[in-house]
Amino acid sequence: MPADPPAPGRPVRRGRPGYDQATVLRTAIELFNRQGYDATSMGDLARELGLTKSAIYHHVPSKEHLLQEALDEALDNLSAVLEEARQETGGSAYERLRGAVEGGVRVLVDHLPAVTLLLRVRGNSPAESEALRRRRRIDDELADLVRAAVAEGVLRDDLPPDLISRLLFGMVNSLAEWVRPQGRYDADRLAQAVTTVAFDGLTRR
Repeated sequence: MPADPPAPGRPVRRGRPGYDQATVLRTAIELFNRQGYDATSMGDLARELGLTKSAIYHHVPSKEHLLQEALDEALDNLSAVLEEARQETGGSAYERLRGAVEGGVRVLVDHLPAVTLLLRVRGNSPAESEALRRRRRIDDELADLVRAAVAEGVLRDDLPPDLISRLLFGMVNSLAEWVRPQGRYDADRLAQAVTTVAFDGLTRR
C-alpha cells in the first residue's frame, strides 16, 4: 500500500541513488508542461522516473511543492533581472529598461521549461495565485522603468507606460511558443533581436 506523504514541515529526505532533487524537478516540469499540472499525478512522476509511487516521497513531499519550486525558479530569475536594472546607477533609465528586457529574454531561454510553466498558470492553487501576484509586481516594476525612460524624453509619451511594459513582456513571453533548447538562435541573438525591434519602434526620433 502506498506510503502517506510526509507531514507538513517534515524535512525532505535525500533522494535515492541515481535521482537528485534537480532531476526530479526537471522531470516534473516536463510532465506539467506536457500533460498539464492538474492532470499530472505523483504516480505519473514516479512512473516517468522508474520509481514506485511510495518511493517518490523520498524525493519530494508533494506535487504542490514541485510546482512551487518550478515557479520560483522562473520568478526568482526574472525578479533578479528587474532588481539589477532598478539598482543600476551608471546608466540612463532607457539603458536600464533595455537591459531589463534583454535580461528577460535570457531568463526565458536559460529557464525555458520553468518559464513556460509560469506562463500557463491560472491561479487554481495557492502556489499559482502567489505566482500571479509576483508576476504583477514584476509588470509594475518594468512599467516604472518605462515611466522613467519617458520622463527622460527618450521614449514616446503618447502610450501608457503600463501598456508599453505589457507589450514588451508580451513580445518576450511569445518566444516560449517556438524557441527550443539548442535551437537556431541563442539567448544573445534573441535578446538583441527583441530589443532592436521593440526599441527602434519606441525611440523618439
